[in-house]
Amino acid sequence: MSDARSQGSPPPPVGTRKPLLHRLRMSRANGLLVAAPSLLIALGVADYFRRFEGSGPNLICTAAITLALWAALVMATRRALASTILIGAMIAFIVGVALVKRSVEMMSFHAYDLFFYFPDARLLAHLWAEHRGFMIAVTAGAVVTVAGVIFGWLIEQPRLRRLHAACLCVVCIVIGGAASHEKIERRHTQFYWEDLFVSSFYGSWPETLETLLRGQILESAPASRRPALLPMELQACAPSRKPPHIILVHEESVFPPAIFPQLAYDKRLDAMFRSFDGRLRRMRVETYGGASWLTEFSVMTGLSSRSFGGIRNFLQTYMVNRINETLPQALSHCGYRNVLFYPMLKSFISSASFYNSVGIKEIFDAKDQQAPTAFERDRFYFNNALKELDAHMAASRAPLFTFVETMSTHWPYNVTFFPDEAVPGGGPGVDAEMNEFLRRLWLSKTDLEELRSQLAARFPRERFLIVHYGDHHPVATRGLLGFPPELESEDVELPPDSQGFITYFAIQGVNFTPRPLPQIDPVDVAYLPALILYAAGLPLPDSYIERLRLMKQCNGRYYDCAEREEILDFHRRLIEAGLLKPR
Repeated sequence: MSDARSQGSPPPPVGTRKPLLHRLRMSRANGLLVAAPSLLIALGVADYFRRFEGSGPNLICTAAITLALWAALVMATRRALASTILIGAMIAFIVGVALVKRSVEMMSFHAYDLFFYFPDARLLAHLWAEHRGFMIAVTAGAVVTVAGVIFGWLIEQPRLRRLHAACLCVVCIVIGGAASHEKIERRHTQFYWEDLFVSSFYGSWPETLETLLRGQILESAPASRRPALLPMELQACAPSRKPPHIILVHEESVFPPAIFPQLAYDKRLDAMFRSFDGRLRRMRVETYGGASWLTEFSVMTGLSSRSFGGIRNFLQTYMVNRINETLPQALSHCGYRNVLFYPMLKSFISSASFYNSVGIKEIFDAKDQQAPTAFERDRFYFNNALKELDAHMAASRAPLFTFVETMSTHWPYNVTFFPDEAVPGGGPGVDAEMNEFLRRLWLSKTDLEELRSQLAARFPRERFLIVHYGDHHPVATRGLLGFPPELESEDVELPPDSQGFITYFAIQGVNFTPRPLPQIDPVDVAYLPALILYAAGLPLPDSYIERLRLMKQCNGRYYDCAEREEILDFHRRLIEAGLLKPR
């Protein structure tokens, strides 16, 4: 009997053929059509991971997360090819964006970028204007991916079982979690000069979710109970006389040796760390052995990087144009011209964009200064600053704010810096690394003293406020803190009150005496901008008056203030006054 029901579907009418995709889907070779491209994509991803995503637990964790995502897609779609195309496209997108971002900003792709750039029409317009080729490539990639997913969806029958995919997903999550626990915690430098693009992107999700769940990038109280802050634009800055020129010196990797009584060194070095009143003033920073940008951020903005949670290493990108009444902006309000002498290139971790946004429009980077190397002696940068002072004095009567960053005391310490200079190093029992650091510190002391002498001799009728500070400890203090000398700086775990976070700031005057400073020791780095404005004798905006009040109330602490609600309330007042945009 030839009943159509016993023969399956009725034959098509004579002269008609089923669509090609339908025939491919029903073909006996359909399994091969699905498996072959899926396998090729999987092998490509696996080979990339093998070559570029490290080894051991890091590689296992990255692979397990990727396989878990694929299994989750299979669980939702029951299709292998469409899921594989999506995962392959995701990996290609992560790597492509990371490569472009590294070439432009010397940073890798962070998960928060998805929520920072793409919802903001102005930022997308900026990306289109500055990186049109990249935006076109991303759009083309998205179109190709959608087309590939649709093709894979149409030719593949939903044959995979959700239960099997769910089991695979759970197993991969367990393996990924175990590997994540075993691998070294993601280093802050991983986002700047390592090529672990995919694992870096995966590792950035916890801090991204933390920020999204908080609803804003900065911790703050939900509402303020104090009077509103008056923006400085509504307050006059009219000093009774011309303010002093301000020279702010960022002393790379410098700490006062006196904080370690067991360290043998030439005690004449202590003079470098004393302010105009003869006192050593200790300052608590928020990083050890590296990540100078954290200290730079606090010195420019008067905010603790720790108040931003896990996202804090990336503030020089995410807070561009989102903070007002920074130190340079407050100085501009009082008539200052602001310049920066920067030892790196402007492209380093978005430095130019950040400094421009906080009020320093003129940046002389390593190229502009014609620096022969990345590690010049401090006097190289000081001499460039003096030349700019000469030019400025000849052209203007406005006060000048000069921010100078140095590099001579930066790691590594297995190379003798200026070996022909016979200067004191360490005393008995001091290891070679610390001995070299102390030699360089003596050179820095000499160069600072020369800077002060040059200012007094060349500009006898001008007043200068010189402020210099240490941004973090050098790795050479590991042994003094009880850690083995071979330990990487990022593996040094310190409690908040550790000596490893104590550096210094010093304030001196040339041709004038600064205001007496509050007798609080140590102070957190976030208070340094307020102390600079105060020492210069400038009228303080409301936000800086509040910072000085908080410094006294919190006994020099900021993030760890015993009355933490006061800090959170201050953040809310900054937001309500339009001085800080946390989203």
